[in-house]
Amino acid sequence: MANKPSRNRPKPTPVLILGSTNFSEEVVDLVSETATHEVVGFVENINRERCQDQFLGMPIHWVDQILELVRSCQFLCGIGTTRRKGYIEHVATYGAQFATLIHPTSHRSATSSIGAGTILGVNSILAAHAHIGEHVIVNRSASVGHHTRIGCFTTIGPGANIAGRCTIGSGTYIGIGATVVDGLTIGSNAVIGAGSVVVKDVPDNVCVMGVPARIVKTGVDGR
Repeated sequence: MANKPSRNRPKPTPVLILGSTNFSEEVVDLVSETATHEVVGFVENINRERCQDQFLGMPIHWVDQILELVRSCQFLCGIGTTRRKGYIEHVATYGAQFATLIHPTSHRSATSSIGAGTILGVNSILAAHAHIGEHVIVNRSASVGHHTRIGCFTTIGPGANIAGRCTIGSGTYIGIGATVVDGLTIGSNAVIGAGSVVVKDVPDNVCVMGVPARIVKTGVDGR
């Protein structure tokens, strides 16, 4: 699983994954296919008893006992929902540095920018002058168009297509295969249902679904 350093490249940076769930395994797999980082363990914040065991053959550390590890490791969050924000902010209080993970098959324009803690998955696309905030997950085969801005802690599901000149707020969840057409604004903490086609602006804290997408629930908080 771990990448073997060669004489021609630097040793991979050790990374600890926040969480030890199914999506954490996905993140480990993505990291294993890069030459820049190497997963060395996990961090748990819910069930301390899990720290007595291993996950994928690696140790699980309790979140309040990672201060020494902060000096030698970077961190990535292995929680696929937008609820990861509180956990990340907790770990950040220890001075943790977050890795940025770009899968080798991802296409990223040289004019784009990506915040710390963000993950670009397999075959994802980030077009010209796009900006991705911190701790965003762009899943496999998702596409972010030119001059589009994605807020922090947003999750973009596999195969989602966000067109150019869009603005996506923080903490929003865009489901599998959803489409957002050009020039729209999607609010913060919104949910875009899987397969939906969004053709007009979406306010904060609502869930939209359908073709075309319509509001089906208000007062939501991401996912």
